[in-house]
Amino acid sequence: MKAHENYRELIWMLAKTDFKLRYHDSVLGYLWALLKPLLTFAVLNFVFSSVFNPRGTGADTYSLQLLVSLMMFYFFSEGTSAGMSSLMSKAQLVTKIYVPRWTIIIASTINATLIFLMNLLVIVFFFAVKGFVPSIPAILMFLLFSICIYIIVLSFSLITAPLYVKFRDLAMIWEVLLMIILYATPIIYPLSTLPVAYHQFILLNPLAFIIHFTKESLINNHFATMPQYAVFMTIVFGVFAISIWSYRKFIPRVAEDM
Repeated sequence: MKAHENYRELIWMLAKTDFKLRYHDSVLGYLWALLKPLLTFAVLNFVFSSVFNPRGTGADTYSLQLLVSLMMFYFFSEGTSAGMSSLMSKAQLVTKIYVPRWTIIIASTINATLIFLMNLLVIVFFFAVKGFVPSIPAILMFLLFSICIYIIVLSFSLITAPLYVKFRDLAMIWEVLLMIILYATPIIYPLSTLPVAYHQFILLNPLAFIIHFTKESLINNHFATMPQYAVFMTIVFGVFAISIWSYRKFIPRVAEDM
């Protein structure tokens, strides 16, 4: 029990330190955690609101859907990128001091979670300005999906953090893939704009599933079916199980590869 408490304290200390150092030398400091997704939202909302909602049904809610989608995508993007590079960024801890490697990885993902929690205030503010109040089940589903994104982020990090120590090209590859994911996921456009025949395949992507049904539940109070949820949760926790196996397989050689 004592060891678990020590690990929790260590993870929290590393996460807070990363969060403070990230914005320490910038003029606007912590505001950058809010400004980055907000600036992206402002540009995309200006460009695409007239394209996908030209004075039609849903025009008043497109900005809310886009904002929520971008905040969740940035949580995924920031978390996976930080998790992948977590061991390399803490190379001295890995090579000179014995610290459980998984605590470093988890701390990096918690750092991304802190930024996401700050962005939740922006989401609440915009919904309040619009005077739009989602249903209680929709809010609970949003919270559940947020937890699922964290599980996906952690799974990705457990797999890639040990591999990144040896294969540095992973960061470049992932940067390109994130751009592809941004446009391949129904973030700036609704899923309904794509042929219905492709919907079931697109929704096999857990991030696409989360973002689509987050928008549907918060805005339209429409939820996925139980079989859809079953497939989604199977994929999420299946990937998590694989990530634990992968971590245990590759982590022993990390210190040697640095």
